[in-house]
Amino acid sequence: MHGDGLLIQALVYLAAGVISVPIAKRLGLGSVLGYLIAGVLVGPFVLDLVGEPVDVMKFAEFGVVILLFLIGLEVRPALLWRMRTAIFGLGGAQVTFTTALAGGTALAMGLPWQMALAVGLVLSMSSTAIVLASLEERGLRQGAVGEAAFGVLLFQDLAVIPLFALLPFLATIAPDAAAQAGAHGGDLLGDLPGWARALAIMGAVGAVVVGGKYLTQPIFRFIAAARLREIFTAFALLLVISVAALMQTVGLSPALGAFLAGVVLAESEFRRELETDIEPFRGLLLGLFFITVGAGLDFAVILAQPLLLAGLVAGLMVLKAAAMYAAARFFKMPGLEAGATAVALAQGGEFAFVLLTFTVGAGVIDAELAKLITATVALSMAATPLAMAAHQALVLNGPIAEGPKPAHEPFEEDPHVIVAGFGRFGQIAARLLMANDFNVVTLDSSIEQIETLRRFGRKVHYGDAVRLDLLRTAGIDKASMLIVAIDDQDKAAELVEAARQAFPHLTILARAWDRRHAYDLLRNGADDVERETFEGALAVGRRALVGLGFSEYRATRAATYFRKLDKALFDELAPIYGEEENFILAARDSRQTMDKLLSAEMRKAAEEDAERTNLAESRRIVEKDKEKVGS
Repeated sequence: MHGDGLLIQALVYLAAGVISVPIAKRLGLGSVLGYLIAGVLVGPFVLDLVGEPVDVMKFAEFGVVILLFLIGLEVRPALLWRMRTAIFGLGGAQVTFTTALAGGTALAMGLPWQMALAVGLVLSMSSTAIVLASLEERGLRQGAVGEAAFGVLLFQDLAVIPLFALLPFLATIAPDAAAQAGAHGGDLLGDLPGWARALAIMGAVGAVVVGGKYLTQPIFRFIAAARLREIFTAFALLLVISVAALMQTVGLSPALGAFLAGVVLAESEFRRELETDIEPFRGLLLGLFFITVGAGLDFAVILAQPLLLAGLVAGLMVLKAAAMYAAARFFKMPGLEAGATAVALAQGGEFAFVLLTFTVGAGVIDAELAKLITATVALSMAATPLAMAAHQALVLNGPIAEGPKPAHEPFEEDPHVIVAGFGRFGQIAARLLMANDFNVVTLDSSIEQIETLRRFGRKVHYGDAVRLDLLRTAGIDKASMLIVAIDDQDKAAELVEAARQAFPHLTILARAWDRRHAYDLLRNGADDVERETFEGALAVGRRALVGLGFSEYRATRAATYFRKLDKALFDELAPIYGEEENFILAARDSRQTMDKLLSAEMRKAAEEDAERTNLAESRRIVEKDKEKVGS
């Protein structure tokens, strides 16, 4: 593409987005649908202002690469483990159910079983870009719906690698030479034998993992020491582009490589800086990607068979929604959340385009069928924002989900304290503060919890406290304290880390799930932590001692001394937390010492209690004798 052509195309795309997206937002259609409409209008089949958007599509697909890199930055090992059910359970079930339904339908329409299976696998993919953007736009990105959708999308992204290996075994027709060349694109290993390609792929993945873990940190530190923000941003982009190019060279998806790089860097101290620097590029390039999807809709195919395509799009979305809803209900998701997740994932995805090109090149699906499926997938992507808007209007905000709309209430002015999480823990802390005339803003991300609390007269605001923009709106710049009382361990640690970096003036008190979580919170910047069950369990232990015959004095002294020793042990082990072997050995030795000290203190307390009892008895006898003498 020549310079003038590039400038004109940039002008057209940007102008289309600037005009169409605000109008779509004002009409309640959402920004994603606005971008798609803009693409249709400037595309070759309507105004024909940009011609075939092939070159721009290649550039715009980098938006998906950046999106997956940012997603990878959020996927720490602890999060993967916590979301194992959503990823491998729910995600695996969605792909299996969708493949079975779509493949079975294709088989019933007369396709060979190999082709039908390939069609089912291709159509099981959903659009990561459209789903996450639409969920975020509607405030559903955080919470049960966002987590379930994210888990399924992550499984689909991971499933692409084995699909590239599996699909060629389903070939039944002669490969399309042009498509075959396009399928390999930048793959320089296409002519190598299978074992050599496998070694090259493993080598590339290993290079990303090792390089991301050991080589990037010194470079980031060197650049950070120079205090050149633009060079840090340039290196972040260079890193993403390099990984994407390496993955493409060995025949893997660039987006998948970027996701892997993000996962490797998820534990880096530069994670927040990377997210901040790359985020603007993500929004702009994703918008460009959506425009090119709209511009790439083949209206020749659509107009040739409009009724067939309308039926295919409707059938695909209903089928995928049914499969996702069945999978969600199988894993015990509530009906409303399962329905919202099903509607969000009812379309085809970006990887479907990649897999279709690959399957045509491998002789699995013929070119004409691929064109029909491509049009169906593209139209389903375009229809998703409409479907989600309709579902939100008719179901989430309709008679089925009547209730308060907490997100629209104004926040109090100049709060003293912000409490994130208003469950059983946060309520007690907030009530104590409010009873002493402190202005407290409370946030919770569960609409059901907010509805229940408001029946009892509690004022709670809806919102995900991990979002720094929401905290700023709530007045955290003027608050002096943040109390973190949310249930999710990973989100609590993430909130503490983000709040400490963004608002260094804050005193941060955090609820910890257990001792290890408490250490994580302290390392992330909490000023103090409280293990949620510790004081309650200690109180039960004290009452048990009284029930077993101890005096109130002896039982209270035992509980007080236990608290003191446990705090000393907690502080002693904090410096070596993370060094697993040393931590376990030190904890074992410290606990033995604590048990000995506790036993010694309890013997001393028993002796003192006996002395107190004897003294009290002696005084009682003396008083009784005085009464006798007096009488």
